[in-house]
Amino acid sequence: MHKRPSSFFKYLLMIAILALSLSDSGAQITGAEGLVAPGASLRLVSDSFKFTEGPTVDQQGNVFFTDQPNDKIWKYSADGKLSVFMEKTGRSNGMHFDRKGNLLSCADERNEVWSISPDKKVTVILKDLSGLRLNGPNDLWVQPNGSIYFTDPLYRRAYWGGEVSRVKGEKVYYMADQKSQPVVVDDTIKKPNGIVGTPDGKLLYVADIGAGKTYRYTVNKDGSLSNRTLFANLGSDGMTLDEKGNVYLTGNGVTIFDKEGKQVGHIKVPANWTANLCFAGKARKTLFITASESVFVLDMNVKGVE
Repeated sequence: MHKRPSSFFKYLLMIAILALSLSDSGAQITGAEGLVAPGASLRLVSDSFKFTEGPTVDQQGNVFFTDQPNDKIWKYSADGKLSVFMEKTGRSNGMHFDRKGNLLSCADERNEVWSISPDKKVTVILKDLSGLRLNGPNDLWVQPNGSIYFTDPLYRRAYWGGEVSRVKGEKVYYMADQKSQPVVVDDTIKKPNGIVGTPDGKLLYVADIGAGKTYRYTVNKDGSLSNRTLFANLGSDGMTLDEKGNVYLTGNGVTIFDKEGKQVGHIKVPANWTANLCFAGKARKTLFITASESVFVLDMNVKGVE
């Protein structure tokens, strides 16, 4: 029998290894042409948490995110360093900075909304609704004019203890300012969760994680919402936007939709659940992803605008 030279087998082995490498790379990021930086891959920052959530970026490009079960808010600086920003955070979940640099937080421990100053002074800006406990503010977005939209789904927590009188229904709310009582702007969603708006304040996206859908609304001058449109047949935990109007939804990794609602990419994240994300860094070109016990970053070609 004719015997092939050993160099030939080495060549086949090299081809197989290269093919496997390309296959793995393609499995991590599919589509997203022009959005992800050339040659970029998902990088693990840390997997030392219990469950990460709520990332939001300040004016300097630093990201603040929560490790909710451990009741901590962490900081990922623009130069890539991790540190604890605050402990005893009211079991903070979704967060967003206001125009004054205060960190607004959905404080899940007592179903409140907090404002946390840069020196960690806490002001409870929403304690209840007409004497009734909210279900659990989950995510919020601050409009350019300072008004607030937030979602209030019910996820029962073991640390709540006994049952209390709560508002009925899981709804989307609007607060004209940090001293106003919230008003309902949508009470038809099954279980609202992720929420984000465009930088001009004219459009709002809300995920119905219970129904597996995401909707887009027109924001009216009085804060009410109109023209509800089905944006995607996919729900989401948290979400964010880039400068091209693409919407990034979470859950099974990150799924990217263009501004018309067409899926244009998917990022596979090695975690049981991808909870939330934002754009980080001084140039806002680093996608920062919270996923179960881990946080990841990915270099992008596009800037975040949230």
